[in-house]
Amino acid sequence: MTQQIHGHEVIAMITASNRSYTKDSLCAAIVAQFGPETRFHTCSAENMDAGQMVDFFASRGKFIAKDDGFTIDPAKVCQH
Repeated sequence: MTQQIHGHEVIAMITASNRSYTKDSLCAAIVAQFGPETRFHTCSAENMDAGQMVDFFASRGKFIAKDDGFTIDPAKVCQH
């Protein structure tokens, strides 16, 4: 059975890592943490793979650009 993970867990992983990512390195980190078959959901989207989850966060302005990639913008993370 395919595992379903809420996007908040991905945000927590990114925040805990205290590092910047490129899209490719973040997708690889998500797959390493949660597995290649895992699907992700949020309050407004579902059944996303790692790449789609990253694209979703980017489209919602949840990333802060850094010289070596991006990280999460804590001000844009919902707190529910």
